[in-house]
Amino acid sequence: MTAMIDCEGLVKIYKTDDLEVVALQGLNLKVEEGEMMAIIGNSGSGKSTLLNTLGGLDRPSAGQVKVGPWDLLKITEEELVRYKRETVGFIWQNNARNLLPYLSALENVEMPMMLSGKVDRTYAKQLLEWVGLEDRMHNKLYQLSGGEQQRVAIAISLSNRPMLLLADEPTGSVDTATSDLIMSIFRRLNREIGITIVIVTHDLTLAGKVDRVVAIRDGLTSTEFIKRNPNMIPDGGEAVLPAAAGLQAVHEAFVVVDRAGRLQVPKEYLSALNIKDKATMEFDGERIIITSPKSMGG
Repeated sequence: MTAMIDCEGLVKIYKTDDLEVVALQGLNLKVEEGEMMAIIGNSGSGKSTLLNTLGGLDRPSAGQVKVGPWDLLKITEEELVRYKRETVGFIWQNNARNLLPYLSALENVEMPMMLSGKVDRTYAKQLLEWVGLEDRMHNKLYQLSGGEQQRVAIAISLSNRPMLLLADEPTGSVDTATSDLIMSIFRRLNREIGITIVIVTHDLTLAGKVDRVVAIRDGLTSTEFIKRNPNMIPDGGEAVLPAAAGLQAVHEAFVVVDRAGRLQVPKEYLSALNIKDKATMEFDGERIIITSPKSMGG
């Protein structure tokens, strides 16, 4: 398969007069065409910086980041405008960044088309039908609920037929039922029009509703969860993870090794083994095994 996103050693540094913050410090990530995946991580982990970089909102500082035919490290300002209009659609958690409240839902969807000079009302209506708002398309945005507004935002993000859809916490401000509806809309769009979808979230419950989950810690990809088994997806339904295969049982962790050869082991792993300041390390010829210190004496 062809990679839609290819990041290698991606670095993003924010600089002010007296401060330098490294938000991404050598991140690696590949996303295939037509894949629907989630990126999870705590606040400050770098996941939103990654999404902003992929969306062309932040310029990368170093490394490689390619989206489709575009090299975002070398792209010109003129090309960046085309990239944001033609290649990528963006959905924010905050509806105010997506929507114009005193226009109708249909007019909101047509707005990006006007900016590119290609208004297609039939397609705009089709998008609103896809997200279940065929009966609300002429309502003003302020007349719609938060969940309905978020569905309008999804339609807007698709108005210029992008290759890639980026969503920043798209279910973060809605209830569980609306969250499930939004995720089912994403899955339908992914299946029916083949669009690649990357969702940034802190909600682990989304893991069973996407093809793959990648965790980010301290600006690096730290953990990748196994792809769901397509045989477990009922027709038209969502993936069901086996109860016995809890999320922690089906992933591979990547441990950072610094220049001095020291391993940066995730804190939760150390806590689970009751490791505080010392650990026992063994090498069996193929693997390095880390355990809690063996008790001294009898």
